[in-house]
Amino acid sequence: MIFSNDKPIYIQMADRLCDEILSGVYQDDDRIPSVREYAVLLEVNTNTAVKAYEQLAREEIIYNKRGLGYFVTKGAKKQIMKARKLEFMKERLPELFRQMNLLDISIGDVEEAYRNLQNVKE
Repeated sequence: MIFSNDKPIYIQMADRLCDEILSGVYQDDDRIPSVREYAVLLEVNTNTAVKAYEQLAREEIIYNKRGLGYFVTKGAKKQIMKARKLEFMKERLPELFRQMNLLDISIGDVEEAYRNLQNVKE
């Protein structure tokens, strides 16, 4: 994984694990890689992975079964989706609308661009 400088690495790791939950790699009550496995996979220090897992456990996205590892909390996907939508609406949407206004881009223009992108994929 290539990390950016705008967020701590452990947050980027937590975000990646959330992305994997959202995309269906891990379902409710699935075991996720151990802290060490994930650290090796992403080529980071184990302590960094521990921080990521602790963060996700505090947010109740994952839970620990002593001696068995970490598992996805029931309803985690819905919880992640809700949090990310809220973040998008509060942090990204205002800037997007500001730019659209400056560039005179309408919602219709965005819909048309989206349809064109979908046609290119097919």
